[in-house]
Amino acid sequence: MTAKHSDGLGNEPPGIQAVLVEVMREVSHVAKGSRNEAQGWSFRGVDEVLNAVGPALRNHGVLCVPYLLEAGYASVEAGKNRTQLREATLRVAYRFYGPAGDCLEAVVPAEALDSGDKATAKAMSVALRTCLLQTFALPTDEPDPDQAIYERAAAPPAPSDGTIAKCRHIVAGLDGLRAEAWQGYKDEHPDYAKTETAALAALRHLEGLQSTQLDELLEG
Repeated sequence: MTAKHSDGLGNEPPGIQAVLVEVMREVSHVAKGSRNEAQGWSFRGVDEVLNAVGPALRNHGVLCVPYLLEAGYASVEAGKNRTQLREATLRVAYRFYGPAGDCLEAVVPAEALDSGDKATAKAMSVALRTCLLQTFALPTDEPDPDQAIYERAAAPPAPSDGTIAKCRHIVAGLDGLRAEAWQGYKDEHPDYAKTETAALAALRHLEGLQSTQLDELLEG
């Protein structure tokens, strides 16, 4: 049930939707106050967004409360040095409560990487920044997604019948020791027969086994 709070004159306070519209009228843009020194570009950090939107929320008696809905974590490698990073992927709901006690909810996804224990904190900051920018329709002056075009790479070619036939022919002539070695190769390369590149690598491995086997026979 939504609580109603009178102003003492019998007038009920406006609902949260009307209050948020007033907040939008007060905040029309957010300046880029942060800079990425490594790559040389400016951006709006969460502090810039909060400094712009926060006073208007307080002036109109709006409380913004986060609720974590989902959280997922993974380890990833980044950069030439393959640095181990922790990735946090979150889904967060933000509820805007107004003076009348009613609320509106916005749900946003966010993700972040960190080499220590700050991935969750970073992702929460990203979520809040995204929520405020989009809820209050604040321009970002960022490149439009339609400016970039990404074409999916073609699937790697399947192995040719000739390559597979050569592999099978060699396998049929392997002795027990070489057959065991071939099984070990398959265990390490389960996709050896899915692409031409992988099949050719398997064929070279089999040819090496075959050559070793022939050398031993000749020496014997």
